[in-house]
Amino acid sequence: MSEHPEQINQLLDYIFAYGSVWVYLAIFTACFVENIFPPFPGDSVIVAAGGLVALGQLDLVLTGIIIVVGGMASVMLWYTMGRRFGRSYFIRKDFRYFSVSDVERMEKRFRKWGALVLVASRFIVGMRVVLAVVAGISRYPAGRMVLFSTLSYLLFAGLLFLAAHKLVENLSAVEYYFTAYNQIAWPLLIGLVLLLVVQKVRARHKDNG
Repeated sequence: MSEHPEQINQLLDYIFAYGSVWVYLAIFTACFVENIFPPFPGDSVIVAAGGLVALGQLDLVLTGIIIVVGGMASVMLWYTMGRRFGRSYFIRKDFRYFSVSDVERMEKRFRKWGALVLVASRFIVGMRVVLAVVAGISRYPAGRMVLFSTLSYLLFAGLLFLAAHKLVENLSAVEYYFTAYNQIAWPLLIGLVLLLVVQKVRARHKDNG
């Protein structure tokens, strides 16, 4: 997150001067854009929205719906692109490091673990877009994609709302925990990607040898 929760909160407070409808629109836009440009501080916006709900400035149910719909709109956009263009593209190209066998292997794994992965997807920093595209490439059923991804959003937003409600008078504490979360999650994600790349390169060398 590149912005502090209290800064986002101040911004939303400022927008209130033009009417609450603009705040809801700003929240929807933020939740949509965060999956288009992953560095966008969507989590901070959800925390700030939770604080405003706790203060009685926003409606709980409406805010939750807007957060879920905004996030799911961009998630399903990536899913649709992966489903419509991704599989045929990678099958046709048969890249050395993302071959037809890799696509087929990915499809099998997603069929086996897809539900669990999607429920956890909103909690995995930097991977929501990738998982949505992979789900599309794997031809994961659209109904299940919507169901499990929506559940993930509800769980994540619910936890942030609860944290904001408990700490509404001290949002810096929320900021501290999410900063720590990002500091831990991003290095782990980068390390995992590097590990997968190394394993793939070694496997290719072994096959060629």
